[in-house]
Amino acid sequence: MNEFKIINNYFKTLSKKNPSAKNLNDDVFFDKKKGVVISIDTYNSGVHFVGFKYPYYIMKKIIRSSLSDLICKGVKPKYYFLSGGGNKKIFTKKNLSLISKSLKEEQKKYSIEIGGGDTVFSKIPSFSVTVIGFAKNIIERNMAKKNDDIYVTGNIGDSFLGLKVMQGKYTMQSKLKNYFINKYYCHDIPYNFSKYLKNFANTSIDISDGLISDMSRLINSQKLSFYIDVDKIPISKRLNNYIKRYKKSKSKLVFYGDDYQILFTSSKRNRERIKTIAKKMNQKVTIIGKITDSNKKNLLKLGNKSLKLMDFKGYSHKF
Repeated sequence: MNEFKIINNYFKTLSKKNPSAKNLNDDVFFDKKKGVVISIDTYNSGVHFVGFKYPYYIMKKIIRSSLSDLICKGVKPKYYFLSGGGNKKIFTKKNLSLISKSLKEEQKKYSIEIGGGDTVFSKIPSFSVTVIGFAKNIIERNMAKKNDDIYVTGNIGDSFLGLKVMQGKYTMQSKLKNYFINKYYCHDIPYNFSKYLKNFANTSIDISDGLISDMSRLINSQKLSFYIDVDKIPISKRLNNYIKRYKKSKSKLVFYGDDYQILFTSSKRNRERIKTIAKKMNQKVTIIGKITDSNKKNLLKLGNKSLKLMDFKGYSHKF
């Protein structure tokens, strides 16, 4: 059973009388009357990060990944609560100093403040982050419109390749290796661009589990479909050079998550507006497809070839 079946089968009914819970079908809790937006994420060693050799960078990954849930809703994060599980080998004085230093830097970078948390004994490193922001409205899931353009911010695929490099599944020269590993830990989340998102986005989500998986979740209760062009999915110059040099397939690198970019839809009439704002904010924003009606299948195209979506489902927690 995967995480979504567990939610649907055992917990969704518990939220029926609480509209702020969004039917447990979004990444945030939103109390419109009080203007409070909350998200929570848990990160375990061996699942969400590799070992605990680099606690300084792991904390950056954890914080940025957590902030992403609010950012993709067009909400500015304000406070975070951090709970950590570990033992004397994990919570050494050196590691705790590195964790504290990393958090201090992230607080300054994203104008957030710690509000509290908890520490518990654990055999493996484990962290939970609760993020709180304040807003009068958010960008909901399942609000796409037929013929909407599908957009992504930033570049896709760098983080996944960084993970594979650390797992020893891909080899390359040291300079390139260090670049991708850094992108795995330090996501370039579109923090500044997100404040404009409410002006044009119909619906949005962050790319955490994979482009196709998250696109499906974005419109999962709507009678709509999507079309995505692989050739239009934005990648960095370094990833493009890596693909050419080592003769790799782009489609095997851009669908497996950990990107923490914003995936959103918007009307075609907003194209120039989005282009102008993106240029002003120095934020890469790319149209990769469009929303189609329900009588059409979800399509993933590479040139003139249709790819099987089941081959690019991304990550899902299974129990």
